[in-house]
Amino acid sequence: MIYENSLIKVEIEESEIPWLKIFTQKDIKEFSQCNNETKIEILRALDIIEKEMLSYFNPEKINIASFGNYVPHVHFHIMARFKEDSYFPEPMWGKKQRESDLALADITEFYKIVYEKLNQPS
Repeated sequence: MIYENSLIKVEIEESEIPWLKIFTQKDIKEFSQCNNETKIEILRALDIIEKEMLSYFNPEKINIASFGNYVPHVHFHIMARFKEDSYFPEPMWGKKQRESDLALADITEFYKIVYEKLNQPS
């Protein structure tokens, strides 16, 4: 986990690509069931993460997914996608297309930047 407050937490998904997940702290099944404060906090974090992924990694595309069939708990996946990743243009849950040929900037530094941005007052 790289960030947590009373409404959300941001976790790292171990992958060949930069991939973070935002979860609600409360066990809420659907986004529409979140109160406005939680919705705003999710969108604030999503916006920060997407902008930092774009700036830091310069990906081909950012993928954002929200489905929780196995984990019926509000959460969003934010993934930086590259033509050289193993699955592009398929989703990361799709059919592998090739062996990855990525040379990414330091992911640890990226996590620090995201943590600092998420901790700044709104």
